[in-house]
Amino acid sequence: MNEYMKIAKELSEDNLKTKEGGPFGACIVKDGLIIGMGKNMVLKSNDPTAHAEISAIRDACNNIGSYDLTGCELYTSCYPCPMCLSAAIWANIKKVYFGNTKEDAAAIGFRDDYIYDFIKGNNKDDVLDLTPMDRDETIRAFEAFAGDENKTIY
Repeated sequence: MNEYMKIAKELSEDNLKTKEGGPFGACIVKDGLIIGMGKNMVLKSNDPTAHAEISAIRDACNNIGSYDLTGCELYTSCYPCPMCLSAAIWANIKKVYFGNTKEDAAAIGFRDDYIYDFIKGNNKDDVLDLTPMDRDETIRAFEAFAGDENKTIY
């Protein structure tokens, strides 16, 4: 078994004992070194964003002192949910290895299909009501940012 996937698997199995979150684990590797690890901590932290991949990304960023994980690889025990996929993309991770499939996760009660459907433009009323408001006021921060010659875009 791949040594990094083994760590992700062991982190996921740990949650079977601790009940801190679902059976998900992840680690982030750069140049052959593990720079971040995480497991699902949703139940322990009462944080719906505390998925294994998010926890590993936060750990890695903290450990290297940067929000940019360019050159890193993510090893996760399961295909990432839409939030975790987005976080990996925002972190500039270009390679993700996963163990279980999203269908495997659905089979044990973790269903992400409704989010994928929402992103595709389906089931909008059942998932989330997005309503624009006060753009004439909120756009001012964007305009100021656009004019800042020293801005950092990430």
